[in-house]
Amino acid sequence: MGNGNHSAGAGRGADGGQGARRRTVRRRSVLIGAGVAAATGGVLAREQLGRLWYQVPGVSKPRVEGAVDYAKAEWIAASDANWRRADRPDDFTVDRVIIHVVQGSYAVALKVFQDPAHRAATHYVVGKDGRVAQLIRELDVAYQAGNREYNERAVGIEHEGFVDRPQDFTGAMYESSARLTADICLRHGIPVDRTHIIGHVEVPGTDHTDPGPHWDWDRYLRLVRAAKKQLERERKQDERRERA
Repeated sequence: MGNGNHSAGAGRGADGGQGARRRTVRRRSVLIGAGVAAATGGVLAREQLGRLWYQVPGVSKPRVEGAVDYAKAEWIAASDANWRRADRPDDFTVDRVIIHVVQGSYAVALKVFQDPAHRAATHYVVGKDGRVAQLIRELDVAYQAGNREYNERAVGIEHEGFVDRPQDFTGAMYESSARLTADICLRHGIPVDRTHIIGHVEVPGTDHTDPGPHWDWDRYLRLVRAAKKQLERERKQDERRERA
């Protein structure tokens, strides 16, 4: 970040930012049009219609209060003012992970994301000691990037520390964050590369500089790839046990 503001949006507002895009077709109109096309010409497959169903206002997937997407995270809810309800990936494809640095402590990140006046938050916060908190479900859109399109397509991870203090980026933090990112990438089918795992600074239209020059991208991606391979091995073992 590096500009004195807290990383995730820093009060830029709900889905704001210079890169914001406006939708010209309302979701309900899209669904109705798709339904007519399917009924008359069989153009859309059942799976496509299922995805469009979740674009209708008022339609949403079942929720369990306090549930987490990442098993090693503790649930600490962000203020409702800092995110909006969605049904990703059925209404918006998730294909990015955005890395942030909070310019403060783990406790500060949790505090500001629970403040409705902040108008910004990320899905996760990772501490120097490797602690992970989830504040927003991955289903939902976090106001994290100051760019509506990137908010809709990304999962955001905030990290304790300051961009100008390399000592804040501890081994425990790197390893814990890498496991989290690997889990997100595996579940959403996101490639582990610098096109799909980016810093807040790389979001179009942003005025933020995090995670800054001291974030070791080579180390981080190496750890993410290793963690993803381990998760894939564990998944295959679980599948073999279920078939046995």
